[in-house]
Amino acid sequence: MLLALAVLLVIMHFASPYFFTQGNMQNVAKNFSFIAIAIATLGVTFVIITGGIDLSVGSMMCFSAMITSMVMTELSTPGGLGASLFVHMAADGKTVLANVPGLILLISVVAGLGVALIAGLVNGFCIAVLGLSPFVTTLGMLSIVRGLGYVVSNGRGSFPGGPDADYFYALTSGDVLGVPVPFIYLVILALAMAVVLHHTSFGRHVFALGGNEKAAELTGIPVVRVKIEVYVLCALAAGLQGIIISGWLGSAPANMATSYELNVIAAAVIGGANLAGGIGGPLGAIVGCVLLEVIRNGLVLAQVSSYWQQTLVGVIIILAVLVDRVRSRMI
Repeated sequence: MLLALAVLLVIMHFASPYFFTQGNMQNVAKNFSFIAIAIATLGVTFVIITGGIDLSVGSMMCFSAMITSMVMTELSTPGGLGASLFVHMAADGKTVLANVPGLILLISVVAGLGVALIAGLVNGFCIAVLGLSPFVTTLGMLSIVRGLGYVVSNGRGSFPGGPDADYFYALTSGDVLGVPVPFIYLVILALAMAVVLHHTSFGRHVFALGGNEKAAELTGIPVVRVKIEVYVLCALAAGLQGIIISGWLGSAPANMATSYELNVIAAAVIGGANLAGGIGGPLGAIVGCVLLEVIRNGLVLAQVSSYWQQTLVGVIIILAVLVDRVRSRMI
């Protein structure tokens, strides 16, 4: 995949003389950091390694972002739920929560990730315990979560507000020494994923599950628990990705991240994750996301219709699977 990325960069250079300019490289880096789906792709890669699939990540991004924004606004609204809670606690002689910087933001983010965790648990339970198909289960969850998003918002977007809004934007769309904060999150999570997959028993169990589930079960691996855990991790990654995107957008629209699940799975597959299970990793996931962003950026610079982007992504997915199949046969 790194070789494919290098070849693609050369092609884009000849397609547009502006591709390797400093301004465009900065634009690619910012787009990759803020609106790429690399963090969600890390989560999906966990699931794919076990031989599963999660089609609900796009809806999960939207729902977590909406809940985070709505809770933040509600807790900051005079006379709202937050005001009632704070007044009640103050009357009891306890600390007034509204005066604690960042606390409303913390509660809001926990709420957003909490709904993602619940959805991940439901996915994992239905697949691991009830034995339902991952494709059908997560396809159903895609509709359920997206529908709940429309229900709680009445189809309208939500905007982060209140005293902690500045903290929220700083932590989702700010930068540290010129490096975008989301990119820092991505690096930390990718390193953590690499350590977990290659240096812990849980990581070995994930690979074993994707290699041969029956054999893994016979060797004493807790198959049910591992399956549930990977779907929870995937949902949490998608929820975090959605919260970050909403910070970059400045809002959480009801149609946010529509069809993003296709891009997430495409990036994971392009990065080398095998849909049959047993193969995958954080580096491949990131490279797959970079490939998609380079394609998008190069097509724009070459003044090619954006409709061709989806076509080229499909071609690259098929080629990636073909290369993986050929490599497997050679081994």
